[in-house]
Amino acid sequence: MVLVGWTIINLMQFIGNMQAMKRVVILVKSSEEQDQKLSKHIENQLILKGYSVYVDAENKASMAWAKDVTEKIREADAVVPLLSDKACHSEIIAFQIETAHDAAQKQKGSPMIIPCRVGFTRDLPEPIGGILATATHLLWETEEDNHDVVQDLDERIKRIDSQKKPSKLALKPGLRLVAKPTPKPRPIRVTIPIQYAPKGPLPLEPIGGAVPLQSDFYIKREVDGHFREALTRYDSIVLLKGARQIGKTSLLARGLQMSRERGAKVALTDFQKFNASNLEDVTHFYISLAESLAEQLEVDALPTDTWDERQGPNVNFERFVSREILKPLNAPLVWGLDEVDRLFTCDFGSEVFGLFRSWHNERALEPGGPWAGLTLCIAYATEAHLFISDMNQSPFNVGTRLGLEDFSLRQVQELDQRYGNPLKTEEKTQRFIELVGGHPFLVRQGLHELATKKHDFEMFCQEADKDDGVFGDHLRRIMVLLAKDPELTEIIKGVLGGLPCPTPESFYRLRSAGILSGNALDDCALRCQLYTRFLKRHLI
Repeated sequence: MVLVGWTIINLMQFIGNMQAMKRVVILVKSSEEQDQKLSKHIENQLILKGYSVYVDAENKASMAWAKDVTEKIREADAVVPLLSDKACHSEIIAFQIETAHDAAQKQKGSPMIIPCRVGFTRDLPEPIGGILATATHLLWETEEDNHDVVQDLDERIKRIDSQKKPSKLALKPGLRLVAKPTPKPRPIRVTIPIQYAPKGPLPLEPIGGAVPLQSDFYIKREVDGHFREALTRYDSIVLLKGARQIGKTSLLARGLQMSRERGAKVALTDFQKFNASNLEDVTHFYISLAESLAEQLEVDALPTDTWDERQGPNVNFERFVSREILKPLNAPLVWGLDEVDRLFTCDFGSEVFGLFRSWHNERALEPGGPWAGLTLCIAYATEAHLFISDMNQSPFNVGTRLGLEDFSLRQVQELDQRYGNPLKTEEKTQRFIELVGGHPFLVRQGLHELATKKHDFEMFCQEADKDDGVFGDHLRRIMVLLAKDPELTEIIKGVLGGLPCPTPESFYRLRSAGILSGNALDDCALRCQLYTRFLKRHLI
């Protein structure tokens, strides 16, 4: 009996220890030997220190893997991405960091993201650059740093519980919710715009995220001209709508730059960079938004200096923007709002959008008022009407609405020329477009790969849909996205079998995610042959 009692007590203690054990997820680029070696060292050392460690180094896709890695990230106390040069440009690692960031917004800061740079000290590309901007990064350069990295990581994980902030916001003058950014010198580059087809290939540049302003690989579309016209008129609201990775952020950046050159004041808010504390409630959100706006426009006032809790958050935010931002500017303000989709699922999203709509209305009713000098440029992918019940209180059915479409044949040919014509013939160009459609990101990544001559065209086409192929990161990201929603997975199976989408909501969600194309339920299809081949292999 004594032995049995002792066993039960120890079993209960063991279960208690398991429940208290901190869970750590390590994200690592599977094809990088040094990253793998460092990951194994960190994993072994953290296990010895009593942590539960999961390493995602899988380069093969499956629904089981996609579900598992998503659950592990959401349930983790800490997520540690190992950021080497190639890992920084990995789409699947970027998406996993976004998944951890989204989970932290909904779970009061958990998991904490602790980035570890592996011999990489340059600026991080977007979107991870914005998400990790306020985090303290670990740095590994040689094996001599192994001990220090593990020690620093151990100390950071142990402090997680003590660093969780209470949700109650005590407003007082001078309070900041957004850390002041470190000033960075603006890059200067003299470049001659391309007015003609280049004679040879241009110097290659990394693929992923927004296309840099100075890039010669940016392809102008008809929507570029319409956007410039709207900004030249200083329209009240300009909406940029399009599926994921279709070029909204790149277009927005060029419009804002044009506005700067014309003498307007410019600000950009990327909601992807907002963390859990910024989205705690509408007051946190407005104060964070106002701080960011004031910082960019070099306004000394802080919203907490004049915030009156006797009045509602909308009144306080509107008064700050009107009095402290617009009134002293003496110039038009063009305010870019990127990744606005993140507000659709917030409890206060409709309240914020209703306020933006009221500014549009006030501008029409009082042309000489403060709102006459404000242009909101809103970039988003999701159908707004799925989340906003009263469209009369929405900014998404007023103003100038612009849609971004995939590249045309002519635009693919133009980009092919800039890469040195790796497609070579009309027949290969047609096969390339059948494979990736006009998907801007896939077109660029495919041409980049062919231009480096790592594969000949036939091998490229044959291996394009492989889990560890050219588009492996991108395709595994789609698998993880579907794993989050079994209902959408079943719908995709139906579409692959020739069935239409069963509901408008499912159609719009999948089209916004960039997986489906079409204009109605009964004419939808997978966006390109690449997606069809990959998803058939894994889902059917």
